Amino acid sequence: MTVTADVLLAGIVLLGSSVQWLTGMGFALVTVPALILLLGPAQGVALANCAAGAICLVGMAGGWRLVRPRAMVPLCAAAACTVPAGTWVTHRLPQPWLLLVMGGLVTAAVLLVMRGARVAALRGTRGAVFAGAAGGFMNSAAGVGGPPFSLYALNAGWTVREFVPNAMFYGVIVNAFSVASNGVPGLRGVQWVLVIGAMGVGGLVGRGLASRIPERRARMLVLLLALTGGITAVGKGLWGL
Repeated sequence: MTVTADVLLAGIVLLGSSVQWLTGMGFALVTVPALILLLGPAQGVALANCAAGAICLVGMAGGWRLVRPRAMVPLCAAAACTVPAGTWVTHRLPQPWLLLVMGGLVTAAVLLVMRGARVAALRGTRGAVFAGAAGGFMNSAAGVGGPPFSLYALNAGWTVREFVPNAMFYGVIVNAFSVASNGVPGLRGVQWVLVIGAMGVGGLVGRGLASRIPERRARMLVLLLALTGGITAVGKGLWGL
């Protein structure tokens, strides 16, 4: 990678980390479309899994007592079962098709979250299993396992205070499974330094902006950025066919 590509990599991670700390969601949605275009599908998803898992681990530190084991057990168990299938897809499809699949998953997930879809099948234990299975597959295949969890929480009627620590816990577990399945991205030492530094700076920026930007407006901005990235990935995939 060139110096310009390294700077772009750091900028992408910084933006993703900022929006994650600003809104409590969005790192993977914002970064994955750009990372897969910059690093390629397999490496881009692997980096998103590593970074998102680390951010969730730090974010969960102050709220682990609010984690709901009754909901988390079926969510995480189902995710563990489908993560290998997502990895298989990532390593078998040609790159144009991968871009189409990943861009399509991101785009569909964003549209569902924006619509606030309420589905009876996403309630109770059955809903947790369905959401976890979908999230595990999407996380290892496209780096975006959060939307199914968000839709489950919406249909369960969770408050923001309940949602954030449970989302962080789910993010730690599903990303740990995904890293175990997808592996660690093959970045150079200087690139790891840039990524870790960008995550730290992004956290500071996001926390600084949190009190200045209304949460609803910030979340809409995250979703619009993710939607743009998803559509761009689809377009590049179609161009490469």
